[in-house]
Amino acid sequence: MEASKVIARVRMMRFLHPRSSGLPAVRQIGPRVYLHPPQERDWRQWTDLRAASRPFLEPWEPTWTRDALARSVYRERLRRTRQEWHDDTGYAFHVFRRKGDVLLGGVTLSHVRRGVAQAADLGYWIGQPHARRGYMTESLRCVMAFAFDELRLHRLEAACLPNNEASKGLLRKLGFREEGYAVKYLRINGVWHDHLLFAILSEEVVKAP
Repeated sequence: MEASKVIARVRMMRFLHPRSSGLPAVRQIGPRVYLHPPQERDWRQWTDLRAASRPFLEPWEPTWTRDALARSVYRERLRRTRQEWHDDTGYAFHVFRRKGDVLLGGVTLSHVRRGVAQAADLGYWIGQPHARRGYMTESLRCVMAFAFDELRLHRLEAACLPNNEASKGLLRKLGFREEGYAVKYLRINGVWHDHLLFAILSEEVVKAP
């Protein structure tokens, strides 16, 4: 195993609860939000928020399956999350509002590449009732700190549809630069779509007060 992956796994183990059976217990805290890896107890809030926000989310996401919100599907997501944390290949978080412990959305670091790259892909979603309130800005600052300070990544990449003005504005606000245009990059809502590609390096991050 590469030395960098060994170091990353040792670092990750600092966040695992000794009785969690592999479930990560790390928590990232912002002024109004906190992030923690998905848990079984979150299913009801997760499925209710996703169901209520479906028309809002579908234009920007892969095609929803018929059973997308089923508890069995959620448990399979948890299993994959545990495996990805263990393998240092991905890190998923639910986003909660600190006031009332209300689920707001989710953030993921996926396709973690070690070795000479030290990079990952950033993804995120927020429920319609909580959009345009600055919650995702706080949440991404938290996960960026986790990526750069704890995982010691050097680069985060993100992609969004050219007509997703909210996502483009969010990334630019956080310091991401537009790096390119990828033709038919991802299959969104059943159709292959072009995407704008964004990235930020660890040394480019401006620390929020």
